[in-house]
Amino acid sequence: MSQVMIARGWLFGAAAALALAAGGLGFALAGFQGTKDGGAVKPAARKILYWYDPMIPAEHHEGPGLSSMGMQTIPRYADEGGASAQVPGISVDASASQALGLRIATVQRGELASSLTATGTIDFNQRDVAIVQARAGGFVQRVYGRAPGDVVGAGAPLADILVPEWGGAQAEFLAVRRTGNAALTQAARQRLMLLGMPSGTIASVERGGRPHNVITISTPIGGVVKTLDVRAGMTLTAGQTLAEVNGLGTVWLNAAVPEAIAGPLKPGQTVRATLAAFPGEILSGRVSAILPQTQADSRTLTVRIELPNRSGRLRPGMFATVSFGGATQPALLVPSEALIRTGKRTLVMLALDKGRYRPAEVQTGRESGGQTEILAGLGEGEKIVASGQFLIDSEASLSGVQARPIGGGAPIAAKPAATGRLYETVGKIEQITANSVTLSHEPVPAIGWPAMTMTFQLPDPKIARGLKTGDRVRFGFDQPSAGATVRRMAKVAGQ
Repeated sequence: MSQVMIARGWLFGAAAALALAAGGLGFALAGFQGTKDGGAVKPAARKILYWYDPMIPAEHHEGPGLSSMGMQTIPRYADEGGASAQVPGISVDASASQALGLRIATVQRGELASSLTATGTIDFNQRDVAIVQARAGGFVQRVYGRAPGDVVGAGAPLADILVPEWGGAQAEFLAVRRTGNAALTQAARQRLMLLGMPSGTIASVERGGRPHNVITISTPIGGVVKTLDVRAGMTLTAGQTLAEVNGLGTVWLNAAVPEAIAGPLKPGQTVRATLAAFPGEILSGRVSAILPQTQADSRTLTVRIELPNRSGRLRPGMFATVSFGGATQPALLVPSEALIRTGKRTLVMLALDKGRYRPAEVQTGRESGGQTEILAGLGEGEKIVASGQFLIDSEASLSGVQARPIGGGAPIAAKPAATGRLYETVGKIEQITANSVTLSHEPVPAIGWPAMTMTFQLPDPKIARGLKTGDRVRFGFDQPSAGATVRRMAKVAGQ
């Protein structure tokens, strides 16, 4: 019993000593961290730039609450990077870059061939068409077994036609001819020609000395019989169409070219074509016409190309690929795979220093051989992401990183106002004065402004230099006590 009491007393004393020691240590730490006046130093508060919904990164709020989607907003801190950081963009460490398979390309100048490729189909040459008609009324005595689709040569017989009225006219001609009167004979011969009688038939009547009122209708050119409307026993009228023959000496290749790249094309231009039916064989032709009407559903122009068809191998309906060649021209080039096409604009992902990336809007031109011409938005020597850029762009969108606008370089840094941060939107200039500008602008979600027309102060006339009424501009403004003031303004590209 005494041993148990001793043990309990020892444990109680040890616990008390431990508590005393802990208290002393806590007091010591508190004393170490205390200030001269005995108060504790609080950690430095992180600066909150704005509140936002990660699902709607472009929508900014002044404080906590619910977004337009009914989600709770979270703070965006100044030290997190993003759209309001000193260096815009997002950071990706080296290991993540390697895992994503990022590949960097340099914007550089080079030669780009002004060529494009299109597809098309072979069609008949509608300029090489012959219409066979009956020159006089009569009856079909015989047909020669032709059918639509048959390929015939020039002079191929189609039908024998009996023309009764020719018999009497020919008999009168022979009677006048026997009189020996040259003038009357010539007049009678002219009458036969006016009746539609071919000169060969008249010569046969003169040689044979007897009427010849059966004529053989034949094809004037070689080609394919498109239509054939003559059968044995038919009664024909003068001028009735018997057949239509389309020549095959040349064919048309109708290529569909997007209207956006059809500008440099012109009639007479030499082209090369390859057909699926003859792989490896290159055919040469020329542009005969560019049809004036654009296909509304595909936004393409039809370019008509004339191809020789001496062997008759090119048949209407065949599929072909057309290459429109041209001279090479210097251009600022990027890999075509580096472009991000959203449907409204074209972006590239800039590779900045220290593993940071930022989207940039660009204006593109011609494309050939996996290279695309950059007309605006990038400078020579800048680096862009050529592979894996879609993942970075998605992260940039979620982080609220704004794309660098088209301007030829890095955007001009806004001079922050002493009274608040800068808000940015797009609008149309309605009126400009020396110290103000009236704009019809789009909504400003960050401050809850709807789309409206209002007048802003212009602290410096240079901000509106080169702009005029009617221009569509992107502008940044703040809200000092004097009223909303424009701090920067630039014309929207393409306007």
